[in-house]
Order: sequence, then structure tokens, then C-alpha cells
Amino acid sequence: MNRISILLQTSMLCLAMSAPALAGDTITVTSWGGAYTKSQEKAFFGPYSKETGVKILQDEWDGSTAKLKGMVETGQVTWDVVDVEPGHALQGCDEGWLEEIDYSKLGGKEAFIDGAAMDCAAATIVFGTIYAYDASKFPNGGPTTMADLFDTKKFPGPRALRKAPKTTLEFALIADGVAPAKVYDVLGSPEGVDRAFKKLDSIKKDVKVWWTAGAQPPQLLADGEVLMTTAWNGRIYDAVKNSGKNFKIVWDGQGMDFNLWAEPKGSPHKEAADKFIAYTMTPDVMARQSQYISYGPTLKAAIAKVPADILPDLPTAPENTKNAFVVSAEFWADHDEELTERFNKWLAQ
Repeated sequence: MNRISILLQTSMLCLAMSAPALAGDTITVTSWGGAYTKSQEKAFFGPYSKETGVKILQDEWDGSTAKLKGMVETGQVTWDVVDVEPGHALQGCDEGWLEEIDYSKLGGKEAFIDGAAMDCAAATIVFGTIYAYDASKFPNGGPTTMADLFDTKKFPGPRALRKAPKTTLEFALIADGVAPAKVYDVLGSPEGVDRAFKKLDSIKKDVKVWWTAGAQPPQLLADGEVLMTTAWNGRIYDAVKNSGKNFKIVWDGQGMDFNLWAEPKGSPHKEAADKFIAYTMTPDVMARQSQYISYGPTLKAAIAKVPADILPDLPTAPENTKNAFVVSAEFWADHDEELTERFNKWLAQ
């Protein structure tokens, strides 16, 4: 073999070893749609494809586990990376349909803020479930507390709430006077659940829309269809920043939560999925997302890279956490099925 052939083979081997992913690879990333997915496109999907040649296909889901579990159980996995909530991560680990995360590839669990490094999912952002209103509809001052969301005498008009018990029941208890720090102590008893539904009874006839997709709340406000709506804070921020809406967030009683990357078991593109997740879990890359949606990063090293003018709009800003609670993944893993059944029956009454 001549010297040129040896050099060519050596060069090709080095290129293959150093490539972050094979050009021509395709992975499917499933997320929640709307402004949130747009922020992922700008921060992660577009730059990664440009840098690696990997094509990222997108799908969307509503958080219902039936399709995800069904893929794994039938061996027909078409999603490689899924944006999940903590309850999905716990359930997927317990029932065996999510891969365990190898944190040695992500800088170790200690690189993340508390609660963000779960066994079968790694968190990318901290978001807040809040409620918001159109300030132009309140010339004399708008609502300021969680109790105001439920006060139809002081603030008459149609509302929108998420069509799910999670955070909806917590908000009801906080509006009824339960301290956010005690909300799961109360909700963990039959009497506490009854109390939450009784509070929801007081507002049920004023809930015009029970929303199921994150893009709905800002549109409902923009159309004037409702006066107030619960929402994910980033969707409201996006409407203000990018669409010029005069929406205001009420941070009182917010539920702080994570979104995380997970991998269904049986993906045919696991190696490519691993590399994509590792890319998003570098501090400089993770910090980008806060520039496009007001969610906070989960890597400690990424927090310092968020521009100072953005920090006040994040759920983790000190002013925004004074009366907040962290949504309990453990509680919802244990009680989601029974409370969803009761919630759906209550809605149908």
C-alpha cells in the first residue's frame, strides 16, 4: 500500500471517529407544539442539523402515554426523542418503556439543578404554569392573586382552564386559602380532593374553554374569547414579545415544573438520539432557548449564560417564586389515573 493510500485511509478514519453523527441520519423528536417547539427549533433543531447534517423530523403529542407505550409494547417505535413531563419520566421508568439516561455523557447529575436529573429523563427547562389576562380589558387594574382567578364577582367574565387535574386542583386549593407549601399535604387526603373540586364547582359555569394544547391560551386571550386563562408562562411571553400583545402574567401561586428529554425503548436511532440530547445539554446551547421563550435552563453552568434582561421573565426569578410551588412528580405518578377519572366525570356532570 503506498503512502497516499495510507494517508487517505487514516484521514477517513479520523473523520468517522470525530463526526458527532452520521450525515444523512434522521431522528424524530416529539414535543408540544406552538411557541415552545419554535424555541426548540431555533435553539436546538436548526443549529444541530446545520452542524451535523442530521435531519430532524418533528411530531407533536398531548402528553397521553397510550401512543408512546403502545409503540414500545408493539416494537413499532417511530419517536426517538420525546419531550416529557416528570410524571411521564417516573411512569416510563417504573413500567420499563423509557431508556435510562447515561449521565456520564451529560456531565454528571451534579451538573443539573435539584430535581432536573431524573433516571429516565433529563430536564432542559423550568417552566411555570400560571394564569394570565389581557391588560387592555382591565383599565382599573387586573387580578393579582390566585384567588382572583376564582373570584367571578370581583372579576366577572369567561375563563379558560387546562383540561387536566394537574395544577388545576392545586390552583383551586391555593385560591381557597391553602399555602402553596402545604398543597400536596391537603391534596393527599380525600377531604382535600373534595375541597379542591368544591372550589372548582364555584367557577365551573364560568369556564368557557377547557384547553388541551399549549398554543390555545394566548389565542383565546387574543380573540377575546376569555377574560383570563391558565397557561404555560412561555406561551404568554411569546405572545407579548413576538406578537405585541398586552398580556399580563399573574405569578402568584405558580406551579413550577420541568420539561425533559426522554428516549422510548426500542428506537432504531438510539445512538443518534443520544448525540442530539448531549448536544442540547451543553451550557452554551441550552442557554439559547431562554432567548426564544421565557423558561429557565436546568444546567447550573447555563444559568449564568442567560442574558440579564431576560431573567425577570423567568419562572425562577426571585420575585416570581414568592408564593410558588414545585409540581410534585411523585404525587401525580401515584394519583394521576384516579384524579383524571374523577376530573373527567366531574366535567361531564
